[in-house]
Amino acid sequence: MSNYDYDLFVIGAGSGGVRTARMAAAEGVKVAIAEKSKPGGTCVNLGCVPKKLYVHAAEYGAGFLQAPGFGWQSQAPLFEWPVLRDNKSEAISKLNGMYGEMLSNVGVEMFDGHARLLDAHRVNVNGKEFSAERILLATGGQPSLPEIPGQEHLLSSDQIFDLEQLPKRMLIVGGGYIATEFAGIFHGLGVEVTQIYRRDLFLRGFDTEVREFVAKQMQKKGIDLRFNCDLSSVVKATDGSFTAQLKDGSSLQTDLILAATGRRPNTHNLGLEKAAVEVNQQGAVIVDDFYQTNVPSIYALGDLIDRVQLTPVALAEGMTLVKHLYQGGTEPFDYSLIPTAVFSQPNIGTVGLTEEEAIEQYPQIDVYSTNFRSLKHALSGSGERVLMKLLVDSATDKVVGAHMAGEGAGETIQGIATALKAGATKTHFDKTIGIHPTSAEEFVTMRSKIRTVSKNSQPA
Repeated sequence: MSNYDYDLFVIGAGSGGVRTARMAAAEGVKVAIAEKSKPGGTCVNLGCVPKKLYVHAAEYGAGFLQAPGFGWQSQAPLFEWPVLRDNKSEAISKLNGMYGEMLSNVGVEMFDGHARLLDAHRVNVNGKEFSAERILLATGGQPSLPEIPGQEHLLSSDQIFDLEQLPKRMLIVGGGYIATEFAGIFHGLGVEVTQIYRRDLFLRGFDTEVREFVAKQMQKKGIDLRFNCDLSSVVKATDGSFTAQLKDGSSLQTDLILAATGRRPNTHNLGLEKAAVEVNQQGAVIVDDFYQTNVPSIYALGDLIDRVQLTPVALAEGMTLVKHLYQGGTEPFDYSLIPTAVFSQPNIGTVGLTEEEAIEQYPQIDVYSTNFRSLKHALSGSGERVLMKLLVDSATDKVVGAHMAGEGAGETIQGIATALKAGATKTHFDKTIGIHPTSAEEFVTMRSKIRTVSKNSQPA
């Protein structure tokens, strides 16, 4: 019989923590999990799920405007923000309940409250102490706001979903996927949106051609993008509006400021120092290939270890850990070829290397690319275009990167990710019959190289 209260105690009921707890319990492990907020973590409550619902709402707005070209005539639609906000909250509340049921059904004991480490085998939850053979830290990340005068007037992405009312004007600070997605969402809901970013071009880390394409498409829609531009201070006026002072000396007036300027590992009051758990310079918990910290009984995964901040990755990390601890698994998780999407306007879907990365890793890369207006917009009146791109290793014909910007990009790239994971070559793509008429068929009909590039030469 164990000398501990639990075999595994999980701190944090987000995607990674819940998956690990469920799968471990299914192996007969005695598991407890503690969560100070709502089950589901950032993804369910303050990230993927509500964001995607709001993306759909914004897309409906564009659909109404495009409908007359297809024969649908109606009065100008009226958008009611409280209806969207409250329906979203109701849907998420149901998901919270489902997470609780899933854990209960497999015998996981759940504690509501903030948990923190006391030492290598003990945790404290709301003043009560519990012991565990192993402890898993899965507390995710939290928004990081710029430290400027008037910081108290900034909203983070955690607060943006439940606004009392929709603003007329909105300033978004940041150039990552969160900032860019919310720029598209609120513009689609009728807000005058300005997005500023301190560097030359947003979405750093994505393919440059895709980033440039998306920026142009967003500007065509009427979103005010300002690069090499940063916020220096914020002053609130008596009417409730704000003056945003920019570092170039200019200023702008707005009704709301969203600061989407990065996220950091959520280690606040977690007790890492009491258990002597090591973190890196960015505050992320340091783990090995099987998510073990420097303290043998303590593990960590998900956004807390700051490897790849994606929900499906946290789920996979949890599965890898359970297999390793309770099924004798010896294969670490493979972080290569992870597909991802940015639900901007237009959407981005990507898997594999960017053109810049491919040039660094291969002697020569063949680039296949197409930029077109989809059949839908032959009648919609929209000038929106689609970009698709394949990167091929010249020596082996292997496809090492696939990128898309346009409607349904995430849905399309999911399937292509399977092909790349299986080692698909450009010849495999060429031999695949397209589904006509779709935008996705362009991925298997791109026959002519746009250019050949290498690290030490200009594009050929």
